[in-house]
Amino acid sequence: MSEAKRQERDFTAEVDTLLPQSVILAQSGKLEEALDKLFLLEKQTRNAADLTSTMRLANTIVQQCYEARDYSQLNASISLLSKKHGQLKGVVQSIVEIAMGWLIDIKEREGTERWLKLVEILRAVTEGKIFLETHRARITLLLSYHHEYLSKSSTPTAPSAVQSLQIASDLLNDLQVETYSSMERREKTEFILEQMRLLIAVARILDSKFEKGGKDSLSSGEPLWVKVRVGGRKVNEDFLKEGANEDLKLKFYDLMIQHALHQCAYIDAAKYYYKIWETPSIKVDANGKGRSALEHIVYYVVLSPHNNEQSDILHHLYNDPALSKLELHYNLVKCFVTRELMRWPGIEALYGPFLRTTSIFSEAKQWEDLHTRVIEHNIRVIADYYTRIMLPRLTALLDLTPQQTEEILARLVVSGTIWARMDRPTGIINFDSKRRAEDVMNDWSSDMQKLLGVVEKTWMGMNAAQAAQSRVKE
Repeated sequence: MSEAKRQERDFTAEVDTLLPQSVILAQSGKLEEALDKLFLLEKQTRNAADLTSTMRLANTIVQQCYEARDYSQLNASISLLSKKHGQLKGVVQSIVEIAMGWLIDIKEREGTERWLKLVEILRAVTEGKIFLETHRARITLLLSYHHEYLSKSSTPTAPSAVQSLQIASDLLNDLQVETYSSMERREKTEFILEQMRLLIAVARILDSKFEKGGKDSLSSGEPLWVKVRVGGRKVNEDFLKEGANEDLKLKFYDLMIQHALHQCAYIDAAKYYYKIWETPSIKVDANGKGRSALEHIVYYVVLSPHNNEQSDILHHLYNDPALSKLELHYNLVKCFVTRELMRWPGIEALYGPFLRTTSIFSEAKQWEDLHTRVIEHNIRVIADYYTRIMLPRLTALLDLTPQQTEEILARLVVSGTIWARMDRPTGIINFDSKRRAEDVMNDWSSDMQKLLGVVEKTWMGMNAAQAAQSRVKE
């Protein structure tokens, strides 16, 4: 299938003569005779590399089959024309584009069965052809939507529904659209987002089956969640910042939030909500979507384990004027920013009635995570103010049992959040780390420099005072 061959002859006159005759034959019920004449001339034009004439003849062949409602012949003609020896690329592309334009009409008028046969023929024709990769992707997307519709038309947990959804996801994810040079950037992004959406849908079903421990649950959906993350890396986030792509941006970050929450990566969810909140159309809606996005940022930031990134986002959010309009959320963030103890009973009494009504903290896990973040904050504050503390005193400040206190303290030490050592026989916890000789010498050197600076400033002040007194006496 090549167009490198130069045109040897122009068959325009012969084609102009034959086309009206073939139309008359087809309309009189002699479709086979009309097609025979068209195929005979098509062979001559193809061998002569007359692209225009070959395209006209091929288009007429499929058009007459369609108008005669002979779908078996239509499918056979499309397949035959695409397999002809030396067939020109432009011809194959033309008949595929024409057939794609009939898909909706055939599905509505003739039913799904005939539509599926034509779709499979088009997929077979476009397979392995780089110049038809975009067409194949669009046809596959339609087929994927069909299988997804089948999954929704039955019980979601039924094997047939799960299988149909799996087929829909596999069909779409077999396409490596990120490598397609002929596909526009926006359409390519839409395909990737659809791939991610179907992967998440299948992963949730597999996870639910795995948790129930059913006989068919051989594995969880974790491999699919990994693919979702890989798909997210294929999307150019700078492209999403353009005003015309806001819908894609919101859809992308919604999918990434679902992935982050599955991994319990609260800080990632907060960052994705921050991207949504920065979207102009969302930020303008201060009492609707904008407020909701800002509230979710607060929730997931305070749920995130403490580190430099979490602390930076937390302080940046605290200084944002938009947060001050949400009094309760502002005060909640202020509690985590201020280096003071937060007693859990007080936090639970003050914020619990409202937070437990939200979709996030209505789940026991998120509420328990919030309790853990409050305890970790209190331990960091205690480590700043105490060098040593008794375990009973620490448990009283944290409102925990000794065992819970030891577990959380050990976790913070392992993560590097604080430095602590516990003498269990005496029940003493030491927050003052042993210093190296180099650190001691560095501090001593720094202190000596500060002392000498003070002495020098004092000496200069005394000299200035003595000079002033001598001038007065004179």
